[in-house]
Amino acid sequence: MAEAILRYEITIRPSLAQRFDIRVDSAGTGAYHEGEEADDRTISVCKKHGIEADSIARAVTKDDFSKFDYILAMDQSNLQTLLNRQPPSSSSKSHISLFGSFSPSIPIPQQGKSKTKAEAISDPYYGGKDGFEISFKKCTEFSKGFLDYLEREHS
Repeated sequence: MAEAILRYEITIRPSLAQRFDIRVDSAGTGAYHEGEEADDRTISVCKKHGIEADSIARAVTKDDFSKFDYILAMDQSNLQTLLNRQPPSSSSKSHISLFGSFSPSIPIPQQGKSKTKAEAISDPYYGGKDGFEISFKKCTEFSKGFLDYLEREHS
């Protein structure tokens, strides 16, 4: 869902897409659904909001840490797993953080100070459709915040 929403948000900011070579991909810290399409509820909620969710599940690989500038985790557990798997800095260029650290509701940190509160996105898989709507709302908010951050930091 986050991948689909972030891709969509990029399309409505053509100047950002022109300035940066933005590649968006999603991967899990486990290979539970590798090779499968997104959950039907994810596809349904995204479609309801005019967004196509067509990615195929895959697991995070070692190459991802050198391929992507940013790796965004949905929750603290996944963040910790990613930090533990991150290769030494000489072979990793990725900035790893919680996706929710880009929430516009969190004040921008002052130089040398990190954000103290970051929101997690709970996995809605075992819940009802309401959880997918909540995840959609958070992913949209955090996608906008992340793209705002890129525009500010790289202007």
